[in-house]
Amino acid sequence: MVEGPPLAISRKMTLRMPSDKTLNAKNLVALGAERLAELLLYLVQGDAAAKRQLRLELASHAGGGDVAAEIRKRLATIAKSKSFVDWHKARAFAKDIESQRAAIMKHVAPTQPADAVDLLWRFLDMAPSLYERCDDSNGTIGDIMDEALENLGEVAKSAKLPATKLADRVFAAVCANGYAQFDGVIEELSEALGREGLSLLKTKFEALAKSPPAKQASGQRRVIGTSSRGPIHEDDVAAEHHARLVRSALTEIADALGDVDGYAARFTSEEQGNPAFAADIAQRLLAAGRAAEALAALARAEKTHAAGRSWPDFERVRIEVLEALGRSAETQEARWAIFERDLDADYLRAFLKRLPDFEDEEAEIRAIAHARADHDFHRALAFLVNWPAPDDAAAHVLERQGDLDGGHYWLLTPAADALEQRHPLATTLMLQAMIAFALDKARVKRYGHAARHLKTCAFLAKRVEDWRGAVDHDAWVADLKLRHGRKTAFWQA
Repeated sequence: MVEGPPLAISRKMTLRMPSDKTLNAKNLVALGAERLAELLLYLVQGDAAAKRQLRLELASHAGGGDVAAEIRKRLATIAKSKSFVDWHKARAFAKDIESQRAAIMKHVAPTQPADAVDLLWRFLDMAPSLYERCDDSNGTIGDIMDEALENLGEVAKSAKLPATKLADRVFAAVCANGYAQFDGVIEELSEALGREGLSLLKTKFEALAKSPPAKQASGQRRVIGTSSRGPIHEDDVAAEHHARLVRSALTEIADALGDVDGYAARFTSEEQGNPAFAADIAQRLLAAGRAAEALAALARAEKTHAAGRSWPDFERVRIEVLEALGRSAETQEARWAIFERDLDADYLRAFLKRLPDFEDEEAEIRAIAHARADHDFHRALAFLVNWPAPDDAAAHVLERQGDLDGGHYWLLTPAADALEQRHPLATTLMLQAMIAFALDKARVKRYGHAARHLKTCAFLAKRVEDWRGAVDHDAWVADLKLRHGRKTAFWQA
């Protein structure tokens, strides 16, 4: 006779064994397909979304064509609906929309990319009716549309659609882009269009440019608003919209074709004097290996750039162009000038990286000294903490503690964390500034943070050997209680 395991061991083994009632795949499979089907039908009663999901799965089992037909039918139903979607139904509505997009990509795109492209067009075409039916202030529907447009670009690459057909569809989409659902469609589909499709598209928009909306007779012009310059006429607005649409499309097409000159030609001479546009043009010329022309493009905007407004892209591109031309001394001067003006750590790193050995250490010391003397205390502190130069950051706080503004909690909190281990006094001063700000301004929502800061100050006080003229922790807390003793929400936090 074979003896079984001891009772204690047997109980442990029993406890560890999963029950046949546990909800897991293995136990459910044991119920059998027929019983599971009955349960599914029971569970989806009254749940339209779940029923639609089951239909999609059944159609997928039958083949991609059936899924496409099912999705097409659902999209047609959604597009025809006119009822407004209340806020409490908005999440379910968005979930339904997203499930259709996901179904196209999961069930149709892998085997029938041409059908998937057609469905995604239909999906994007629904945007106007969707936006009119619900409040999309949180951007949920917009995000789904953006993803659908990206999907369209991906699937169209493998669909191998005729260039003429695709160009026609892109043209129609750009012209009917009232809700911005097709923003960027030319860029997304540029690879699928290829040079042939892009050239066809260019021809279409050039033809459109030659047929602007007709201007109405002076006595028949409709006024739709007023401005500081006088009445706003409907035909003027239509003409401006038409011109912007054509120009934007032709600019995107030129970019997609790598036609730098065509891209630049879309900007007037006045616009080419704008540093932002000049930087765009110069960047493309530089990428095409035309650095000298890129510098000339930047020169056309130099006067506006020198007027004082910040143009970060212009400065970045100018340095890249000068470097491409081998004018290293000028690039270094430009990097240092930007650092001195903005305390921009990226430009300082680039400057130091290009210095000969040993000169970088001296330049870094000079840069830190410049930062500590900056007129903006908090900007300098941010630079010193992030560089990182913790010792200099602490010295900066101690030397200019009168400039501390506790309202800059977004900076002082991480700065205090960075300096806490090695610089208890500087950390204490920053924490005290935030505590005082919260109480002086009665920022009740910050009392919890301020209370934690006060506990940290008590802990740090034990490590401060020399208060260097600052009030010690006990005296500071006593004064705080005199001024804010009645603010129990803080003291009890």
